[in-house]
Amino acid sequence: MKSAAKYLTAISACLFLFSVASHAQFQEEAFQQTYNDQTDSTATTDTSDKMFTFKELFGGLAHKTELRIGTMFASSMILPGISQIYNRDWWKLPVIYGGIGTCAGLGGYYLHQYNLSKKAYDAAYAADPNTTLRIDYGARQKGTWLLIGAGLIYWGSLMDGAVSYKSDIHPHPGRATVYSILLPGLGQAYNGEYWKIPIYWGCIAGSIHFLCTNNTNYQRFKRIHNEATNPDVEYTGPIPAETAVWYRDVYRRYRDYSIVATVAFYLLQIIDANVFAYMHDFEVSDAISMRLEPAVLSPLDNYYALNQTPPSLTGGSSIGLRLGIRF
Repeated sequence: MKSAAKYLTAISACLFLFSVASHAQFQEEAFQQTYNDQTDSTATTDTSDKMFTFKELFGGLAHKTELRIGTMFASSMILPGISQIYNRDWWKLPVIYGGIGTCAGLGGYYLHQYNLSKKAYDAAYAADPNTTLRIDYGARQKGTWLLIGAGLIYWGSLMDGAVSYKSDIHPHPGRATVYSILLPGLGQAYNGEYWKIPIYWGCIAGSIHFLCTNNTNYQRFKRIHNEATNPDVEYTGPIPAETAVWYRDVYRRYRDYSIVATVAFYLLQIIDANVFAYMHDFEVSDAISMRLEPAVLSPLDNYYALNQTPPSLTGGSSIGLRLGIRF
């Protein structure tokens, strides 16, 4: 689990670095540049939108401005209940916080009882191997299920916020994206593309299956190698240390590939839900037309020539043909 967490952290860092690199590749000035006169009232609006601002968040919570579903969802992940506040579902707040607090508190209590019983058993066993004291595994099971319940309530609060979000657009790309983040395949169901659900579920389930299988074999051969190379213990197993370390490295590499495949298919179905929600109304007409006409072809540096003082039209313009296809 620690190795998987480190690997997911590395993937997140790579995605962050990629976003920074792509921001440098597609310079912000290229999208913010305006070709209107600066005195024109429309020139000031020809800029890119900001991804997130606290002004938008607090304005939306005060119901003074419209809050985007992405901002609402991200804020609710940090502080549950923001979605319910924006959607005016005030009565759900005590249910969410009461449920999460109760399940998390009781879960922590039972796990603490399990740890106390385990420590008491270890101490009693060290003094007397025939001790009748037993570990309270029932407390561990109760605590685990209660913590799972707290997580499900938290997940349900996020899902409820996305479902209750009011929008006149259908399908809404942001809602489809949030659905796929919370439950793989739900965004495809929202877009009406049900045939994609078994494909993504099969790919993710297969990747998780190979992840568990490869991790089991990796742990097995790792244990065998540790036993075979332990100088304090005489090893009599049928697998030599050289063979064990080779299989250990192979299954570790396959396990890492399975992690990459699981994350890749999960991200792919999120991107698919977002893109196809955007392109839901995109249609290609059967009427395809082509137009061929003479045109004056100017090089790219003519743009800069036109902005010189005085303007210059030199730059090697030539007569050619323009081909236009409409579909």
